[in-house]
Amino acid sequence: MAQVTLSIGGRPHTVQCRDGEEARLRTLGQVLDQRWTAALRAAGGQHGERAMLFVALMLADDLEAVERQPPAGAAISEATLDRIADRLESLANALEQTGPSA
Repeated sequence: MAQVTLSIGGRPHTVQCRDGEEARLRTLGQVLDQRWTAALRAAGGQHGERAMLFVALMLADDLEAVERQPPAGAAISEATLDRIADRLESLANALEQTGPSA
């Protein structure tokens, strides 16, 4: 097991991780540290658990917003929707003209 010391809000936090995951853990620690100032303000200047709670809430809010968005490339343009509608209308007209199959 590897150990990594993260600096969040100017305070060191030593955590263990699997060997090879140190860089990823440092990156995640930087994400927390980047939000620390805003979280500290939201927590009324209280360090520790309350500020970390606000960091977690900010990250949860970001995650929830991303989960509500459709995946990249999944959006269909207005022009594509128009073409699909035209094609469906053509198919419906063709079916009406041929009548039921016997």
